[in-house]
Amino acid sequence: MFLIGDAAAAARKEQKVPHGYYNVETMLGAVSRHGGEIGVCSSCMDARGLRDEDLVAGAHRSSMEELTRWTLEADKTLVF
Repeated sequence: MFLIGDAAAAARKEQKVPHGYYNVETMLGAVSRHGGEIGVCSSCMDARGLRDEDLVAGAHRSSMEELTRWTLEADKTLVF
């Protein structure tokens, strides 16, 4: 999974969301626990003041080069 633009903020750990709302940190944890990789656009992180230590467990600072490699290696891609 590659988080770009405002989605980069979804990788911030220790999220506090109102009761009844989705906690994206929890969802990303499930992706990681099931072997999925989570890359976060480094430029998007910088633009939002996110540091590497702010990211949820299993997510890492990534790059357009990694996104390109993942896209070329994938059988299918989803964008939303």
